[in-house]
Amino acid sequence: MTEIIGVVGSGTMGNGIAQVAARAGYAVVMCDVKEEFLQRGLNAIDKSLQRDVDKQRLTIKEKGGIIGLIKTTTNLEALNGASFVVEAVTEDLNVKTKLFKTLDRITPPVAILASNTSSISITKLGAITNRPDKVIGMHFMNPVPVMKLVEVIRGIATSNETYDKVHSLTEKLGKTALDCQDSPGFISNRVLLPMINEAIFALYEGVATRESIDGIMKLGMNHPMGPLQLADFIGLDVCLAILNVLYDGFGDPKYRACPLLRRYVDAGWLGRKTGRGFYEY
Repeated sequence: MTEIIGVVGSGTMGNGIAQVAARAGYAVVMCDVKEEFLQRGLNAIDKSLQRDVDKQRLTIKEKGGIIGLIKTTTNLEALNGASFVVEAVTEDLNVKTKLFKTLDRITPPVAILASNTSSISITKLGAITNRPDKVIGMHFMNPVPVMKLVEVIRGIATSNETYDKVHSLTEKLGKTALDCQDSPGFISNRVLLPMINEAIFALYEGVATRESIDGIMKLGMNHPMGPLQLADFIGLDVCLAILNVLYDGFGDPKYRACPLLRRYVDAGWLGRKTGRGFYEY
């Protein structure tokens, strides 16, 4: 019988995770709160796979087979047969806590529950379940089908057995697992977000234009994307949420979010997904 992987959330990260899992041959149940969100997620998967067909990296038949492995549902109870569930819902502790309590109730006791959180404590999420040893962080990078890294985060109670299984699964998905301990922002965002925040401060203080700031980091540091453009790509609301987690977790003023970032989020200028952030789309 094909192993079932549950994915909660069908947005950019969720549909990307569903796609790579199905491509690796797993049966996927992708769950979200509305049919329209699921349809949008399936359309994104279809478009992504079609690009591979156009580049002759995939046949039409193979593409159909991958999509055929993905079932969608608005009912979380449909995950009751999953041996592994990864959530990719909004970066909010209350939302994730409620979800993990439900997943703990409906999934088999042996199922591993993973979070795609970019900053929230895995230890906290594990503690509200009856299986903290089977709760782990799997922080995929965006866009999931392209980016090789999965940052694997162990909570204080995560067992070695759970870690080994997740490490093995990550490799089967064609990704590279690099691990770290449960600390605010983990490694990726603890290093990345202060850089983005400092770029926003430089813009806020009028040190340089957005084009100069991004151009200097691209041409001088060989970054593929400037920090302001990257912030737009991530979502300014997500950037602010992660900075708040860092600030609260460490109590260090170096993680204080720039007032300009807060103002943009208040205005609903969240980056590429809303058509406006530090750039217009």
